[in-house]
Amino acid sequence: QVQLVESGGGLVQPGGSLRLSCAASRSIFSFYRMGWYRQAPGKQRELIAGFTIGGTTDYVDSVKGRFTISTDSTKNTLYLQMNSLKIEDTANYYCNAIDQLNGHYWGQGTQVTVSS
Repeated sequence: QVQLVESGGGLVQPGGSLRLSCAASRSIFSFYRMGWYRQAPGKQRELIAGFTIGGTTDYVDSVKGRFTISTDSTKNTLYLQMNSLKIEDTANYYCNAIDQLNGHYWGQGTQVTVSS
């Protein structure tokens, strides 16, 4: 059973920064792809940043240039550095991983609130 544990959410003012972490219970090299999703109240969950093991990254337009996805294989951890945060970034953020057998795994989510 794969576990993904997110941390790093919180309350931040507009223009501020946060770094989310997603610690996996096994090597990130066992996954084909990892990513960050978010879900705001009343909205569908959306993929905002993806990382394919092999180094390819992709971002939704609304976060390009502000968010950066990265990994630390020594810690089996996925990160999301979020800069220049906006009120509309407020959401619950989820880590996702897909393994070589197309198994999908989710973390429990971490809340990010951007407010003055």
